Amino acid sequence: KRNNTQEEEQIIKMAKSFATVALFATAVCFASLLGYAQCANGKLYVEGKVYCDTCRVQFETKLSENLGGAKVRLECRNRENGKFNYTVEGVPRPNGTYCLTVEGEHEEEICEVQIIKSPREDCNEISDGLDKARVLLTRNDGVSRPMRFANPLG
Repeated sequence: KRNNTQEEEQIIKMAKSFATVALFATAVCFASLLGYAQCANGKLYVEGKVYCDTCRVQFETKLSENLGGAKVRLECRNRENGKFNYTVEGVPRPNGTYCLTVEGEHEEEICEVQIIKSPREDCNEISDGLDKARVLLTRNDGVSRPMRFANPLG
């Protein structure tokens, strides 16, 4: 009779272990669905920085100044015919950083952020190569977060 009791205890322990594993697996599956729901809103965000290249060296230095109040534009165009399909504009904060909200999927398009206008007369020269930054705007690139980062514009 004693062996039956030990067998019953083992069965109960196994059942509890199975229940714990099943609960954990369910929690993991539910958490992954929450992540999908977050991405399903269809929005991506492009973050970047605008600065004044005071030394005219064509890269950011310690002497470069943040350029808040400038105007930036994100444009996405068709790879084949060059036709613009999407445009959004924004203004950087006083520290020079901006965040643009992007609607939809732009995997098959070339998207670039560029400086449109400087708020400062002493810093309104457009530097070739620093006035645009290309950004990949798709969820099919292995990046799980919706934030995309553009190179600094000067």
